[in-house]
Amino acid sequence: MSTGLNTSEEKREHLDIYAIFEGPQELYFGDRVQINVNLVEQITLESADGTQIKKCYISPTKRRGVERRSLIWAPTNTGALLGDVRECGIPKTCVKQDCPICAIYGAMDAGNSTLIGRLTHGGGVAIQALPPEEKQRAMHPALIARKNEESPTPFRREYNEPGLLYPNSNHFLSVTEKEFTAGAYAFLDSLARVGAGNPKGVKLFEKDNQPMLIVDRYLSPMGKRPILSPHISDTKQAIETFERLARTVHGKLYKENTIKMERFERKIGDDALVYLQTCADQFVQDHLQGS
Repeated sequence: MSTGLNTSEEKREHLDIYAIFEGPQELYFGDRVQINVNLVEQITLESADGTQIKKCYISPTKRRGVERRSLIWAPTNTGALLGDVRECGIPKTCVKQDCPICAIYGAMDAGNSTLIGRLTHGGGVAIQALPPEEKQRAMHPALIARKNEESPTPFRREYNEPGLLYPNSNHFLSVTEKEFTAGAYAFLDSLARVGAGNPKGVKLFEKDNQPMLIVDRYLSPMGKRPILSPHISDTKQAIETFERLARTVHGKLYKENTIKMERFERKIGDDALVYLQTCADQFVQDHLQGS
């Protein structure tokens, strides 16, 4: 049985994005409500000696949703949003292989057709084991002039602390570079929109003026994957491990920020960022501002 995926005139490759995000302010990623407190999502780890710790968490599933909406709500030169132009949204997707959104994020028309996504997300567990902070908030009526009886509604909410670092990864399976441009645009555009409510947004963590960012293009997986163990809670150890893994390809350590082999290429730091920005701009030209 065939895969059902249309043959492309452009070659297909696997691509991976690895990054460390930094929360520049408090962030809220909702889990559930408990006794009038909005809780953030956390994971529980058990160390070798049986001690349990909790860490804040950016769910890859939620991050995927933010990226998809970045594409659906992307502005086109017609004045309409891309999702409206393509007649593709959530939950009603168009399920067309030529749709830049469905092609990589997948889609389903219940009972009729399914398009399996070729993009998966990983990571999200914070490096530091800092517990969330609970704060008092109030919902104010949207009135400029209020009467005395119209008072704000108080509630309590947990927030991830500012400065937490979150390793994350995006993995693209058998995509063309044109298909990848949508993923590059969504990855970069969604950085400012990660989180529930306000405030929102993360940034690429930098060391020595270089973003902790890697992009792999390959047929042969030659490089060590810079995926950090969630058990690492020391920031210095985590960054050193990420850098060592990033620069290890086929058993050899490299100093260059672009490592190229016959069937494998890795870009690190600004080289990776410029590549993603170039792909994102190509997506804008092809799908948002094209004639």
